Amino acid sequence: MAEQLLRSSFGAAAAAYAEHRPDYAQAAVRWALEPAPGLRVLDLGAGTGKLSATLVAVGADVVAVEPDAAMLAELRRALPAVRALPGSAEAIPLPDASVDAVLAGNALHWFDMTVAGAEIARVLAPGGVLAGLWNIMDDRVDWVAGLERVSGSAAIGPRDTLSSWRAATADMLVARTGLIARFGSAEQVEFPHGQRRTADSLAATLATRAGMLVMPDGERVATLDRVRAFLGSRPETAQGEFTVPMLTGVLRARRR
Repeated sequence: MAEQLLRSSFGAAAAAYAEHRPDYAQAAVRWALEPAPGLRVLDLGAGTGKLSATLVAVGADVVAVEPDAAMLAELRRALPAVRALPGSAEAIPLPDASVDAVLAGNALHWFDMTVAGAEIARVLAPGGVLAGLWNIMDDRVDWVAGLERVSGSAAIGPRDTLSSWRAATADMLVARTGLIARFGSAEQVEFPHGQRRTADSLAATLATRAGMLVMPDGERVATLDRVRAFLGSRPETAQGEFTVPMLTGVLRARRR
């Protein structure tokens, strides 16, 4: 029940998600697609189209699938040329072997891979690629590590920082999901990225995290107040715009 609540929390904040979430590093997307037999790409759990936009920018032929109606509406508004369909990772509305790659941006961890694994394998052409991408904060940087401590795990969780994302995502394609028989061994690589923010807009970005969206109002306000106070106290983030040091991490496997 708690997992379902988190998974379904984004629709109410679809406009804020579209405004404040970062895009994905183009180098990461190119690497994810590099072994694919072609450029027909499914953006699965596409949200408001952050990954779809990057896929379009690198020349992919994109179809987006998203279960939440509000998120899907934002995607269609932002990317009217992208074919965008209602559906889920567990019930993909595409024919067999119809795409060369399935990519998921900050979404793979929400899929029920015991069901979704078979669906993803079904829609992939032989030799096709499955890749999950996550935008992660570089907590080797002192002020980012401090922000992580102040924010708490609801705002910056284990998949959200360089020091922990590999461990948090490595087992998503393990034998118990049934994917091991359909896919080769997974690889993990990070690519430099960044997002221009102010103290207020970074707080707004963190407010779109699932743990924050389901938090009681008073607790959420207090958490965001701590975030703003911390950012206001640091010389790197106190005045005007700054670049949040990030990476796009990719977990990639190829269809046998």
